[in-house]
Amino acid sequence: MSQPSLFDAPSQAQDPASRAAWLRAQLHHHAHRYYVLDDPEIPDAEYDRLFQELQALEATHPELLTPDSPTQRVLGKVLDGFQPVRHAVPMLSIRTETDTEPTGAANFDARVRRELRLTEADPPIEYQAELKFDGLAINLRYERGVLVQAATRGDGEVGEDVTQNIRTINQIPLRLNGAAPEVLEVRGEVYMRRDAFDRLNERQRELGDKTFVNPRNAAAGAVRQLDPGIAAKRPLSFFAYGWGEVVGWPDQPPTQAGVLDALEAFGLPVSHERAVVLGAEGLIDFHRRIGERRDQLPFDIDGVVYKVNRLDLQKQLGFVTREPRWAVAHKYPAQEQMTKVLDIDIQVGRTGKLTPVAKLAPVFVGGVTVTNATLHNEDETRRKDVRIGDTVIVRRAGDVIPEVVAVVADRRPADAGEPFDLYQRLRGACPVCGSAITREDGEADWRCSGGLYCAAQRKQALLHFAQRRAMDIEGLGDKLVEQLVDGGLIRTLPDLYKLGVAKLAALDRMADKSAQNLVEALEKSKQTTLPRFLFGLGIRHVGEATAKDLARHFGSLDRIMDARVEELLEVNDVGPVVAQSIRTFFDQPHNREVVEQLRAAGVHWPEGEGTASDAPRPLLGKTLVLTGTLPTLSRDEAKEMIEAAGGKVAGSVSKKTHYVVAGAEAGSKLAKAEELGVPVLDEAGLKALLAQGEV
Repeated sequence: MSQPSLFDAPSQAQDPASRAAWLRAQLHHHAHRYYVLDDPEIPDAEYDRLFQELQALEATHPELLTPDSPTQRVLGKVLDGFQPVRHAVPMLSIRTETDTEPTGAANFDARVRRELRLTEADPPIEYQAELKFDGLAINLRYERGVLVQAATRGDGEVGEDVTQNIRTINQIPLRLNGAAPEVLEVRGEVYMRRDAFDRLNERQRELGDKTFVNPRNAAAGAVRQLDPGIAAKRPLSFFAYGWGEVVGWPDQPPTQAGVLDALEAFGLPVSHERAVVLGAEGLIDFHRRIGERRDQLPFDIDGVVYKVNRLDLQKQLGFVTREPRWAVAHKYPAQEQMTKVLDIDIQVGRTGKLTPVAKLAPVFVGGVTVTNATLHNEDETRRKDVRIGDTVIVRRAGDVIPEVVAVVADRRPADAGEPFDLYQRLRGACPVCGSAITREDGEADWRCSGGLYCAAQRKQALLHFAQRRAMDIEGLGDKLVEQLVDGGLIRTLPDLYKLGVAKLAALDRMADKSAQNLVEALEKSKQTTLPRFLFGLGIRHVGEATAKDLARHFGSLDRIMDARVEELLEVNDVGPVVAQSIRTFFDQPHNREVVEQLRAAGVHWPEGEGTASDAPRPLLGKTLVLTGTLPTLSRDEAKEMIEAAGGKVAGSVSKKTHYVVAGAEAGSKLAKAEELGVPVLDEAGLKALLAQGEV
């Protein structure tokens, strides 16, 4: 990957001033490629090397330090307060169109045409349609291409100097590209991406610090930090969308879209979610298209903005009560609203997860009326301190489940409920089936332990039991399970084996032949293996490998069901969490009852299967990787043979891999094995290894 030659690089041993200038140009170029274009040209390590060289040069030659040096992004001192900044050109707000329907766009177009005295015979007006970012408005002042000041909007006339904090945003260039105007004030929005916001809140939780309600609040709080070192730790982004004072720009483009293109050429980030459109129909189409994609954008918006594209027409239209006649913000339905918590219910999910849900006074948010909102889990509910009677902020974005994002603390009534305690509220029992609820150390979620018995988990338990790697009941898929459970034909797993052709054929889209095939598949599934049966029970943390280890160690289901935690811990790869999960499962009387009913229905496996014995286990402690297609063995068959011989089958090749078994069309795993020097076997070699015990 070659480094671009912005101009010839001077020798490190000669002319420090030229070298420093070259380094600054290189670093500005690569920062723009990385942070704005998302298209880096050099590795991070090379950027760091150039940065460190510039730091060393500036330390040795302080006279070479310039305000636009990349080393100056986070060197400001902690401020006592922000200094006021009077804007050379006021930062005026634009009118908001509260009609969120297409008529809102049509009304704006009609007003503009009326002000310009256009008739129906005149052509449609050209507009620049943009996004309305949900962040903090900022004015960046560049003099001779160098960033000299950044200020908030404030009251539109006077803002606050936040230059130190804005310098920490890598997307904002400290020096503009090309021949910049003598003075150029760039207006735009500081915002926080949703993924960056989630990471920030996760870090705040880990540190035990306050979390933020939404990305806008987090961005605004970061910009107004008195300590730029703290601001630098907040993942902020920026989009330019306008300009203030301009001096010495003789070739300024004549349109709004043209100016944005020019700002992008200067090295400023400009959103590509914009378009030049014609008339009301163009505005309506843009509003609709962005609305459909709103929730897929990586950042929050609360509407779109329409601006007359030609600057001469903007000037002709002028202002009214300090708002431009040539622009309007067209909103979408609000995604956050305030309402009251009437109660907190607990829902049981398909996998037994217990989720607290706020029952709300009905509120219209995100385009629908919301009466329920998730609280996620007990820890989140307690962290936000949501109580019955509280006024809360509810958020709904698109099809996302509504959630409570914060409590409005100063509206808490004197008779508000106690801090939320899920275990106490449920008295330790599942609200659906009465089974004990459990929560493992380090886990956020409480769960119901009655998986086979709990009605809320019935469908999930059936699908898991029937899957190919468990009981392998062909034909028992999602839609059929839905019909069987919703129709009351199955309440517990043993009911599967009571199904007859007549009952099944009566179901929707179930022909006699399909019903007969399923009955035969159920009958066939009765003859299984102990590991498959164990895995099919859906015990939390017991996967295929653990089920095989349990069967091999104990030899019988009864011994597993009665094993103490200490005995379970003796099994290969069974730790305290898994051991306790197995013990909790079999401590529930109804789980044992389901197991006995399945055995009574005829489910069986070879007597003594898996019993620990003196049979040779030539692959004990060895890790193998399978790749490609073997001549006679399926991947599952090869895996079972390896595990029966004491080995493990991994999904990727590493230095810890003992053998790679390769068949036809082996891919990157074979190449990796050859690179690391891992022995490679074919199918015959694997069988020889298993038969002879040569390890």
